[in-house]
Amino acid sequence: MLDNLSVSKQHCRIQRSRNEFTVVDLGSHNGTYVNGLLVKQHRLRHGDQINIGNWAFRFLIDDSPEVSLTPVRLSERKLESATTVELVPAQNPYLSGEDLRAGEDRRVRDLNSLLRISSAIHSLRNLEALETRLVQLLVDVVPADRVAVILLGERTAEIASVFGQDRTAGADRPVEVSRPLIEQVLREGVAVLCDQESASLAGDTVLASRMPPTGSILVAPLVAFRTVRGAIYLDTSAPDVRFTQDDLHLVSAIGSIAALALENARRIELLESENQLLRAEVGIRHDMIGEGPAMQAVFRLVGRLARTDSTVLIRGESGTGKELVARAIHFNSDRKEQPFIAVNCAAITETLLESEMFGHVKGAFTDARADKKGKIELADGGTLFLDEIGEMAPALQAKLLRVLQEKEFERVGGTRHIKVDVRVIAATNKKLEEAVEQGAFRRDLFFRLNVVAVMLPPLRERREDIPVLAEAFLGDCAGKCKRHVAGISPEARAYLMSYDWPGNVRELQNAIERAVVLGSTELILPEDLPESLRDVEPPDIASSEFQGRLRDQKRQLVLSAFEKARGSYTETAKLLGLHPNYLHRLIRNLGLRAELQKRAAARG
Repeated sequence: MLDNLSVSKQHCRIQRSRNEFTVVDLGSHNGTYVNGLLVKQHRLRHGDQINIGNWAFRFLIDDSPEVSLTPVRLSERKLESATTVELVPAQNPYLSGEDLRAGEDRRVRDLNSLLRISSAIHSLRNLEALETRLVQLLVDVVPADRVAVILLGERTAEIASVFGQDRTAGADRPVEVSRPLIEQVLREGVAVLCDQESASLAGDTVLASRMPPTGSILVAPLVAFRTVRGAIYLDTSAPDVRFTQDDLHLVSAIGSIAALALENARRIELLESENQLLRAEVGIRHDMIGEGPAMQAVFRLVGRLARTDSTVLIRGESGTGKELVARAIHFNSDRKEQPFIAVNCAAITETLLESEMFGHVKGAFTDARADKKGKIELADGGTLFLDEIGEMAPALQAKLLRVLQEKEFERVGGTRHIKVDVRVIAATNKKLEEAVEQGAFRRDLFFRLNVVAVMLPPLRERREDIPVLAEAFLGDCAGKCKRHVAGISPEARAYLMSYDWPGNVRELQNAIERAVVLGSTELILPEDLPESLRDVEPPDIASSEFQGRLRDQKRQLVLSAFEKARGSYTETAKLLGLHPNYLHRLIRNLGLRAELQKRAAARG
């Protein structure tokens, strides 16, 4: 019973036949409306709104309020329209302030719908939640079979995001959208209503046969700050349903409201990302140090690469400063005002790395309690630096290749294609050519990354830079430790210059920091340096009696253990309690290589 004078005594009936439900008007005085349309008999779908007098009802087949978004595919479909109506924003009675008394009942319902939609979408700040809610609201107020929303990129006129819903099919079948019609709306900023008898794809009858028949199409622009930011697309193939000019006015007004909400949500997410990036940048060095010809050549190459947008592969041993080179390329490029995001592929497990790079949607796995943007999405417009790329799992290599080729990806557990404009700089200390031959690294990805290669020389090949680097590290460490250090003694400097530095610049930095912390004089002395550095006797520097005897003792210990191990380096390391890598370095520093080879040859 509905106690209202606008409701007839026998107003309407909902009847069921197998799995189909139909609402039938029983000759009521004020009529029965479904999704704003006056009907005599209408087959109901999940989510339809039924208006009886001043009452509004929602028809739900189940009680789940969630909307399942489906893919959207832009086709080259050309429309053969019997009728086409175009509407510019200035002619929309909902946006122009026109007297709305004509068609009062429909206008009142539409204004109530606009108020409800405005309240709903402006209460959301998460962009993906807002997109989903917008699709749900559109199918609530307009009798459409298919809905799609197309968004342009933040800095370009290219389509960056598409999502939608097909109420007549499962989530697997994409919503077909006519690219020519969308491009017209995006270009001219007008809303378009088409009533047509047929739709065709030029030269593609197979694809046309798979497409649902379309009877009525409505496309409205998303306009924010006097700029077209995207479009709303709706169509229906029901023979008894045709969109009206009232629908055109309503959806056009929804487009203006939704565009502002979408743009604000996008800007809020951008500001939040920039805030996170600024916090992450605090205290990080960006400058490279080097005066020798090897590093000067690197600097010149960085200058040339910064002017391009090519993918770069930085190669070199661990500790040579590959990330500093990547940052130098980024901060000297046109992307310098955009994010620089670094990911260490060797420091994160394969499962976590996928979520870290591509992001995930809520519910994608056990701990996914909310949507999360990945590093690739955060780097949009800027640079993504992938350190230790040779450690990336094959499955992730395939997904990264798609990002490089198509400039798009999907979050873990998501279905929405996300377009990105990102420059990729990768780094490795491995010989990727060998990994390709062994099947551990994709050949096509290697060629895609190796567009331009930057080879960083090890520190032992640019010894002229050691004093400059050491003085720079000394100043930094002394300031952090609040200790006055005048400089490095000539003897300590000689040890620094004679050492081979297998850990490169990073090992030098650690050695200087240790010397500053443990030293007790105004100068860095040899005894302040790590013991491994003092295994090598610098030329032209007379070592102290203590250092000389200590070195002789080490030589004798190594030779004795080598004899007991019968020439086995592995057994020698075990006898001495040393790691095999350190043993080889000690042998090199003590100048024992030739002697050990001679003894091994004599042993036969």
